[in-house]
Amino acid sequence: MKIELKGRKAIVTGSTAGIGRAIAEGLARAGASVVINGRGEERVATALRELRALLPDVDFVGVVADLSTPEGSAALAAQVNEADILVNNAGTAHPNGFFEQEDSEWLDLFQLNVMSGVRAARHYMPGMVKRGWGRVVFISSESGVAIPKEMIDYGMTKTAQLAVSRGLAELVGGSGVTVNAVLPGPTRSEILGNWMRSTAEEQGISQEEAERNFLKTMRPTTLINRFTTTEEVANMVVYACSEQSSGTTGAALRVDGGVIRAIP
Repeated sequence: MKIELKGRKAIVTGSTAGIGRAIAEGLARAGASVVINGRGEERVATALRELRALLPDVDFVGVVADLSTPEGSAALAAQVNEADILVNNAGTAHPNGFFEQEDSEWLDLFQLNVMSGVRAARHYMPGMVKRGWGRVVFISSESGVAIPKEMIDYGMTKTAQLAVSRGLAELVGGSGVTVNAVLPGPTRSEILGNWMRSTAEEQGISQEEAERNFLKTMRPTTLINRFTTTEEVANMVVYACSEQSSGTTGAALRVDGGVIRAIP
């Protein structure tokens, strides 16, 4: 199967590193022009420089905007008015104690992980519907199905993304626009990779050993017995954004290495 996205414009939020960066590169390799987004000018500039060196024939645009705020979301919309593909990847996670958390921490995480995608979808999807073609993908997580006790707030936001994704798919059914969610499992991304690196340094072991220990204690149901790569997650997203995925919408597509012990 050859995926061809030439002539399509894609926005990937939170795409200066990790899964978002891999998705941006994957869409660009398929021929799409890609909007790179991040909160810091330096990170956006670095990602643009590296991607343009890697793929000099692709049109990359950078937008510095903090999508956890309505103002940042409005700034993105003002700089890039239309898109054919929207990948809502912006988000973060960190271990915490439920009983020690303040309300503000829950609300801040919800603004970034959920409302950034809500606002982007609200702006870009009407144009997709009008043109009769579009692809929207929410990057959720296996934590949205199997809520981790050490990150209940994060799990809640990822479940919310599944609800928003399915609801939007219902809303635009029959329009030529598809909406799906992709659920990565433990992935060697920037956030989790840094956590594993820090853990390895504290314990005096290699990062690979730290990852194996994490899977053994925190995700023992893994079937691949390793972290997935960002490229493996990106492959699923690129497919969900393709012409060939026209029959897939309202779905939760897992790239979790088999962590979730369920068939559907």
